[in-house]
Formats: sequence, structure tokens, C-alpha cells
Amino acid sequence: MKMPTGHSTGSDAAAAKSAPKVKVYSTTTCPWCVKVKDFLKEHNVKYEEVNISTDPKAREQMFEKSGQFGVPVTEIGDDIIVGFNREAIKKSLHIS
Repeated sequence: MKMPTGHSTGSDAAAAKSAPKVKVYSTTTCPWCVKVKDFLKEHNVKYEEVNISTDPKAREQMFEKSGQFGVPVTEIGDDIIVGFNREAIKKSLHIS
């Protein structure tokens, strides 16, 4: 039976609920931010992108969470990863 568009199977819904929320703080000119986003896309990880160069409130939130003004900063659930750290992202997302 074909599922209607926009609906997921029970296993998809369970996986989505167990997957941590991912947020990438970035700027439009940051090459390492592109690497983080490409890495997440390669692993089919949905994420929210926050451009701190156009959102001062988000920039402050990022600093409060990471203690850093440099990007990228990736928030995966409760984990904060500064820079493009492939191994830390994989560990946080439980991917190999």
C-alpha cells in the first residue's frame, strides 16, 4: 500500500522522534560552515541553519551556548561542537 505524500511510516516517525535536533550556526562566507552542512547532507541529517551574520539574537545565543563567536558551531541535542569536527559530529549523531 502506498503512503500518501507528507506522511511517514511508523518506523520513520520513530526514527525522527529519536533523532536529536541539529542546528548549525554559520555565516554566508564561512567555508568550514559549508563543510559541516555538506557532511550533514551526505548523511541525510536534517538540520536548521542559523545565519549569525544577519541575526544578532542568534549570534548571542550561539555565544551563550559555545563561548565562541567563531563559526561553525553545531548544536546536536545537548552537544555543542565548535568548528568542523567530523568525528565529534559522527559520535553525537551515532553514525559511522
